Amino acid sequence: MSSPSVAIAVDPVALVTTECIAVTSAMRKHARWAHSSVAAILGASSTTATTTTATTAIATGTGTGTGSASREPRSRVSKADEDYSLANRWGLRGKKGKSMQDNPLISAFTRLRSDLKGCRDIHSFDTPALLHPFLQVIRSSSTSAAITSLALVAITKFFAYNIISCDSPRLARAMQLLSAAITHCRFEASDSAADEIVLLRILNLMEGMLSRPEGNLLGDESVCEMMETGLSMCCQGRLSEVLRRSAEMAMVNMCQVIFVRLAHLDTDQLSTVAVDKTTPLKSEGFKMDPSVDGDTVTSQHPSALGEDTTEKDHGSSERSSAETPLSDRHSTTPATPTTTTTIAVVAPPDPADDDELEDVQPYSLASIRELFRVLIDLLDPHNPQHTDTMRVMALRIIDVALEVAGPAIARHPTLAALAEDDLCRHLFQLVRSENMAILSGSLRVAGTLLLTARSVLKLQQELYLSYLVACLHPRVDIPREPGIDPALYEGVPQAPKLVKPAPSASQSNSGRNTPVPVKDRQKLGLEGGARRPEAREAMVESLGLLARIPSFMVELFVNYDCDADRADLCEDLVGLLSRNAFPDSATWSTTNVPPLCLDALLSYVQFIYDRLEDEPRTEGFPDLAQLHAQRRTKKIIIQGAQKFNENPKAGIAYLAAQGIIADPNDPVLVARFLKGTTRLSKRVLGDYLTKRANGALLNAFIDLFDFSGQTVVEALRDMLGAFRLPGEAPLIERIVTTFSEKFLEKAHPPGVADRDALFVLTYATIMLNTDAHNPNIKEQNRMAYTDFARNLRGVNAGSDFATEFLQEIYDSIKQNEIILPDEHENKHAFDYAWKELLIKASSTGPLVVGDTNVFDAEMFEATWRPVVATLAYVFMSASDDAVYSRVVMGFDQCAQIAARYGLTDAFDRILFCLASISTLAADPPPSTALNTEVQAGQKSVMVSELAVKFGRDFRAQLATVVLFRVLAGNESVVRQSWPSIIRILHNFFVNSLIAPFDSTLNGALDLPPIPLQPPSQVVDRDVRHTDTGLLSAFTSYLSSYAADEPPEPSDEELDNTLCTVDCVTACSIDVILENLKSLPLSSIKSLVDILLAQLPEESTPAVIVVKTERPTGSPRPSNGKINSHRPTYDPGMLYILELATILTLRDRETLEALGESLLTSLQTLVRGARSLHSLSVSRLLSYLLNLLRLSYDLPFMRVPVILHTISSLDQDTLDSAAVPIVAGLTRCIKAATPLGNEITVSPDLWSILQRLHRHADAAPLVFELLQGIVNSTPPIVTGDNYESAVGLASDFMSAGSVGAVEQRQRDAHDRRRGKNAQPSENPIVTRGVEAISVIQVLSRRVPVLIKQSHLEETEAWAAYWSPIFQSLTTQCINPCREIRHSAVSMLQRSLLSVELLSSDEREWTAIFDEVLFPLILRLLKPEVFHSDPAGMGQTRVEVAILLCKIFLRYLDQLPNRDGMLPLWLKILDILDRMMNSGQGDSLEEAILESLKNILLVMADGGYLVDPTKDPAKETVWVETRKRLDRFLPRLFDEVFPPAPPAPEPAQQSPEENISEKIPEEVPEEVPEVPEENRRSESPEA
Repeated sequence: MSSPSVAIAVDPVALVTTECIAVTSAMRKHARWAHSSVAAILGASSTTATTTTATTAIATGTGTGTGSASREPRSRVSKADEDYSLANRWGLRGKKGKSMQDNPLISAFTRLRSDLKGCRDIHSFDTPALLHPFLQVIRSSSTSAAITSLALVAITKFFAYNIISCDSPRLARAMQLLSAAITHCRFEASDSAADEIVLLRILNLMEGMLSRPEGNLLGDESVCEMMETGLSMCCQGRLSEVLRRSAEMAMVNMCQVIFVRLAHLDTDQLSTVAVDKTTPLKSEGFKMDPSVDGDTVTSQHPSALGEDTTEKDHGSSERSSAETPLSDRHSTTPATPTTTTTIAVVAPPDPADDDELEDVQPYSLASIRELFRVLIDLLDPHNPQHTDTMRVMALRIIDVALEVAGPAIARHPTLAALAEDDLCRHLFQLVRSENMAILSGSLRVAGTLLLTARSVLKLQQELYLSYLVACLHPRVDIPREPGIDPALYEGVPQAPKLVKPAPSASQSNSGRNTPVPVKDRQKLGLEGGARRPEAREAMVESLGLLARIPSFMVELFVNYDCDADRADLCEDLVGLLSRNAFPDSATWSTTNVPPLCLDALLSYVQFIYDRLEDEPRTEGFPDLAQLHAQRRTKKIIIQGAQKFNENPKAGIAYLAAQGIIADPNDPVLVARFLKGTTRLSKRVLGDYLTKRANGALLNAFIDLFDFSGQTVVEALRDMLGAFRLPGEAPLIERIVTTFSEKFLEKAHPPGVADRDALFVLTYATIMLNTDAHNPNIKEQNRMAYTDFARNLRGVNAGSDFATEFLQEIYDSIKQNEIILPDEHENKHAFDYAWKELLIKASSTGPLVVGDTNVFDAEMFEATWRPVVATLAYVFMSASDDAVYSRVVMGFDQCAQIAARYGLTDAFDRILFCLASISTLAADPPPSTALNTEVQAGQKSVMVSELAVKFGRDFRAQLATVVLFRVLAGNESVVRQSWPSIIRILHNFFVNSLIAPFDSTLNGALDLPPIPLQPPSQVVDRDVRHTDTGLLSAFTSYLSSYAADEPPEPSDEELDNTLCTVDCVTACSIDVILENLKSLPLSSIKSLVDILLAQLPEESTPAVIVVKTERPTGSPRPSNGKINSHRPTYDPGMLYILELATILTLRDRETLEALGESLLTSLQTLVRGARSLHSLSVSRLLSYLLNLLRLSYDLPFMRVPVILHTISSLDQDTLDSAAVPIVAGLTRCIKAATPLGNEITVSPDLWSILQRLHRHADAAPLVFELLQGIVNSTPPIVTGDNYESAVGLASDFMSAGSVGAVEQRQRDAHDRRRGKNAQPSENPIVTRGVEAISVIQVLSRRVPVLIKQSHLEETEAWAAYWSPIFQSLTTQCINPCREIRHSAVSMLQRSLLSVELLSSDEREWTAIFDEVLFPLILRLLKPEVFHSDPAGMGQTRVEVAILLCKIFLRYLDQLPNRDGMLPLWLKILDILDRMMNSGQGDSLEEAILESLKNILLVMADGGYLVDPTKDPAKETVWVETRKRLDRFLPRLFDEVFPPAPPAPEPAQQSPEENISEKIPEEVPEEVPEVPEENRRSESPEA
């Protein structure tokens, strides 16, 4: 019937006629109507013409008005009809010889057929007239089930074929008549099958009527009667199961239509209908009362909607026992209802009758509320007339009603009142049923109710969810499974917060306690407890339904978790889902529970994730800051309540300290808190209030109750609901005394004389409550009313209380126990708790409903721990790809949520879990000793233990990819999980799975990539033999074993490695490393601190070694080998340290914050350099010097300390890191002038450079650095580093002596080929030669340095010139000819330079005594000569000439002529020794010519004068001649030819006396060499 109208091919009028004939034909075959007249068959009416005419006029719609003469009388039964009825009833013949008339049922069909003959359009035919004969058949008790069924089928067709439509005349009246007929249907019973067919057709017709648009015309009473009829069919146990199920299905559909209408009713109209929730609607005229246990389903009173039949009372004995009524109304009295027999009439309803009927409005709120009330009433678990089958049926119907109209129900006060009170009260008791049908239905309805109408069910929702959580949360620990880190379990709660601990033994043994079996307590729902597995699964499904509401968890968090008086439902629910998602929960529930909980949990995460990009919606929601403050307050109150329950004084002190109680000394403030907080133990509170010292507090506490308008019992109930009455009589007396005072003051109870009377009455009432409800007292011993009254005799100021007054108190206590908190768990307790809930609900604010992301951060912060723990555990234990996919998505979403809201703890935990699952963060890491490099063409791959194991573990690969996907872009959120990530990167790097840092990362360090440890073997797959059989593999294995090498990797191991490589590639680690450089400072600091913490600890004490300014010692050869027992190389440590260095050096701000930490770590490692590999030391020093370069001006940097640390290294270590050290120092010196100046004045720098100047690789860098220092502009060579620079240059020149051997070989080669000598190409020699240029540059700085030093001339000369000359004289005997000649030339230029001009005789004396004389003496040594026999002679010549030139300069600059003679004599002696050294003609010729020049100059200068001309110069003349004659006897006479001999004087002159003494004054520094000794200095010697 609910389907659209069907187009028909026949004429509608003909169809109606056919249906009339079908019904009458069936009636004629019935024994009762076997003798119907011919007129009935022919279709002609037997009534008078006037009646026919009137009826026809009605049918065609052309009748006259009320004053028409042709109109039928108002009486529905004409006299003729009465005659027909009478004749038919008694079987008599008609009057005047006519045949017996037809029964009015048949006559009505005859009349309709007659009226239809003139009808052209069925839609213009009067609808009540059309239905009239069929409705008479339906309501007639004399028809059979088959006839009634035909009438119902006909009417059904009329609707289906659109014969009756919204355009039909008087449709509203027809619908009401039809409703009244089918709900009051009667027929003769035949057999149960036929009877139930009639009922099925009635159901079908009712459903169709309501489902079609025409159903909107039905009134409230019609709807109520139809629903009552349908419910009666559903509830009648005597009907077949099929019929009852069909009735239920029809009721579901009809209720769906009815409640959908509620959603479309005007809200203003609803508000005007009934506003007061407590006032029932005015629906007494159509109150529904379905029959649930009778044997009839028909109504026993006529419909008030109007009838088309007449009724005549009959005795009950006249009723056929075969009649089967459709519906039956029950009376509350035991009297038997009166049975009425319906008398049919021929004429249809007159339109004029409609005017006398009250206009019936379309059904609205009244019938909907009545239907809702009746359905809820069927759920009452304490009504014995209602079976579980009825409750299940009602639950199904209510569920549909809520599905289509739940929000509308919540909007209307009267319907909402039913849902809040009766519906929820019944549901929350049914949900504790052990009947699975009842449980499933009640869970479904409760879920739908909260789904659609939770906005008005704040406290009801809390009660419902609290019960489910208490029932479902397991009380056992999570089992520890092998292979799963127990740390992954952290965060899953063992018990929900809302579950209160069990009462103490003393409390449970209280005398006033009413013990209830555990099972009964669980049923009542005041605690959780064990439920059957199927029940648990159903509960989980119900929770899952709610959890899939996108805004549900947010609403729970805002409304409950942020409310100090409410439970933490959001946290508890998430914890419950997390705990039950563990596989072990299937052991006490079903295997479906874990995936159901996991799905709900992931949905919760999904909803938060989906809201990340939403615009924040704050309208209609509380302020976030306010909620945050409320949560903080709630935590304090919970903590304070716990303290109070342990020690009340300590709890109050804590609450006062936290600002919850403003003044702990104010009893009113304390009492207000104690009364308003539900988290306190009622027992502890009662004991605390009754202490003698707390009298003021007890007085203030009871004063908070509003006793006005209450009776003594009501007031006592309120007070004793707030705390548990103590057991001691003095304490009870104290409470009763205070109560009596306050109650008398506020309530002014009539009939109570004074406070003493009230005290005794109250005490007696408490005793009566205990006596009446203590199960330990036998029934015959309980107090009767007379006993109660006797106890109170004469206490009311000497008189008795009124009997009615005491009787009321007694009855109230007997019927309803005063519930003492924490003591009762029975039906009374539930009723009491429900009453308290409703009272609180009236004062509780509305439930905040809506989908917003404003609170997601706070909510996720409170709930992420169990979520992450569950995901990790499921990830570790799952084996299904679908589960992997969901969990991976869950991890990713959780991480994105944590990153977006800055929840670092959550993000760190997610990364920790993923790292643990990846197996890559294991400590210690897998060994790399057997790493094997496999090459194939231009590609290679490193097969390692880690790569093989990781490649086999799909779970670990998936976790790793998720880890780095989550990390990418969110690096700034990470705090504590960096160690795991660092270990993973470390393991990847040492196994060649990721590349070293490239120039984009470590460009500031200017270092090559970190070298890896070489593989144990390299396998080239391109040159493998084609024989890959078992024998070949076995042979390869044996050969590897014999060679003590690891076996070649198998194809499987190689495939696993390639899987690992692909996985690592998918991680995009290079992107993450690049992102690290852009992290905020706080994140960088956290990361660098963790990186540095991963480094090995210091094993060498920090001791500063004091070294000499220029350390000496045996230099190591440049190709010397390092100790073979050095520690193994650890590239992983360098990877971590380099990453820390890169991050620290990224910018100035980071350097200031982290530079000191990095410096400390680097210095620690450098001090322990002996325990590190040389490669590690090299890079450590590079990092240290880069740090020095970039942070030299920061407070923590001490340049001398850094340099001293490096110079303190032993020679082996220093040589191993020579190149990085020099390169780093060079960059530091070039970086900034202040740093360069500070470094170059440090003796440690020059110590380092001096120790490395012979290093094969570092020497060029050292020399380049030296040149840079010397040639720098502005100059950085100062008095502090001048001598060190000269000494280093001299060291380079000395190092060039290695060219002597090469020179000899080249000389011999050139002599054989007759070629001239070529310069050496040895870089060491080249540096030695260039070092002389360095000396030259330094010599140019000497005058400036002397001027800056402010030293005396002698001291300045010794400080600045002496090092130059000492260096050059040392190199003048260098075995390398090129260096030696260059040094001599440089020495000559220096000695003859203008800068050296001085008038100080001491300086000139030093030039000869400290420079030239020692040089010549060393040149005369045989070993020196033999170092370069071919070239040393030339050096002697050059030095001899230099000596003479310097002496000539000396003569030119001589300030004191008297001091010349000793020096001149020394020179002559030196030249004498050189002439006798056996050098050859070249030396003799050079000395001869030089001496000639000197003699001539001396003669011209007046130094050498013939004594005959100047006797004062005789000594010089004589001594010169004497010395020359020893080795050049003819030279003096040649230069100074002798004069003619003069006569000898008579006596000796004074000058002669002096000349004889002069030889004695010749200094002994250059003693005269005997002849034999002179010969020994010759080369031939």
